[in-house]
Amino acid sequence: MGEVYAVGVGPGSPRYITDVVKEIILYSDIVVGYKYTLKTIERLLVNKEVHEITMQDQEEIYQKIAKTLGDKTLVVPFTGDVNFSESEVVDRLIEIFGDVQIIPGISSIQVAASKARVPLDKSKVITMHITTSIEEKKIELQKALLDGYSVVLVPRPWPKDPSKHFMQSEIAFYLKDHGFDTSKIKVHVFEFLTTEKETSFVGMVKDLEGKQFSDLSVMVFDQTKLESYINFK
Repeated sequence: MGEVYAVGVGPGSPRYITDVVKEIILYSDIVVGYKYTLKTIERLLVNKEVHEITMQDQEEIYQKIAKTLGDKTLVVPFTGDVNFSESEVVDRLIEIFGDVQIIPGISSIQVAASKARVPLDKSKVITMHITTSIEEKKIELQKALLDGYSVVLVPRPWPKDPSKHFMQSEIAFYLKDHGFDTSKIKVHVFEFLTTEKETSFVGMVKDLEGKQFSDLSVMVFDQTKLESYINFK
């Protein structure tokens, strides 16, 4: 079987695609990805066999390509960093293709943390963007906030099933219902990061109640305190 790559192509702007990922895509034969992700790399797809997939048909397409790949090179691009919030799909690619080479990209998590000036090494990073239960992750969010950490979080859009939909408004009500004073917790929400459509919101968690944000959004709960090296002398 030919080579198979899972690569991260950044949050949305082509400027955030790393050179190594560009090179892999340019020398590939087949590219399989979701619509938004393919849009990010569309200039690199000339003369490629391109398959646009959805969550509903991705399995069928992966299986079809696995049977005919031969010695060709397949690239599966992911928005952001392939190592974050994509493990369910990457694990399936490994099950189907065996040896999958993983190349990291720049994540919206990194960009959001930078814009909010919240250091990742002093924060908890949580993704709710999974298909399995998120109850443990909800508890993890509570614990992180109680322990004084900042939290960089990817919410879960699931509009067809309200019981699984856990976006900014639902998160705000959830925290209030679990005893948090949401009028005192600072939060940033970034949408469509690095693109022309990028927007940002900053306020308190309570302000998120009833507000709607894009599926392509990241939250930053900001509990950061400045701790420069001068404070430790």
